[in-house]
Amino acid sequence: MPGEITSKKIRVLISEDVEEVLKKEIVPIGNGAHVICPKEHIGKLAYLVIVKK
Repeated sequence: MPGEITSKKIRVLISEDVEEVLKKEIVPIGNGAHVICPKEHIGKLAYLVIVKK
């Protein structure tokens, strides 16, 4: 089943099967940043959608 993400200004359609949608804060690490997700997702493809606060 395709996943769909909508907002007031954009609409994104993901054509892969969506297993879960996570809402996490991006945190600094060294000169970059990362998002922590559950380890059961290791090795899976993920999309990161950046939104305005």
